[in-house]
Amino acid sequence: MLEASKAERRDTPAARARLGLLVVGSFVLLLYAIEIVNSLTMHSLNATFGLRPRSADGLLDILTFPLLHANLAHLLSNTLPLIIFGFLVFLSGVRVFATALASSWLGSGAAVWLIGGFNITVGASGLVFGLFAFLLVRGFFNRHWGQILLSLVLFLAYGGILFGMLPIVAGYVSWQAHLGGAAGGVVAALLLSRRR
Repeated sequence: MLEASKAERRDTPAARARLGLLVVGSFVLLLYAIEIVNSLTMHSLNATFGLRPRSADGLLDILTFPLLHANLAHLLSNTLPLIIFGFLVFLSGVRVFATALASSWLGSGAAVWLIGGFNITVGASGLVFGLFAFLLVRGFFNRHWGQILLSLVLFLAYGGILFGMLPIVAGYVSWQAHLGGAAGGVVAALLLSRRR
């Protein structure tokens, strides 16, 4: 009985918010630590661990390419949305966050590997798009008005980034990673749907 009440106290919204800040913040700090090492080695890590489409080695790169960035500016552009979207997803629990992140990661990597261009792809923007897409659609799958309201607010604030999924964006942007990440986020929302 006592153990159950301790577990309930640990799973309050405030506790989840604290843990979410810790987990998402730690992940972002890891990205900055990797970027420092990458910068010191003239971004040689990108050539080794960046995703090379349609190559056998590239399949393993799916696990590493979101951890690397082209430069500090690239990482900075992903930082704030990654923190905001990651934190908001984490408020629904560790399992939800892990599922949404993994699905976005794999979806982004699979899309780049299958339909990416000839360049090496790096960056966490596929994760950003995946977490954003998850937040946009989960309320509709769950028929939850609070989540739908949040998705509308997020769409008004950040909806413009969805153009990054179109092939017409700048040539240096991996629309394939964005599209695959977003698809992964939608799949995660469907898998975690309460109606299922």
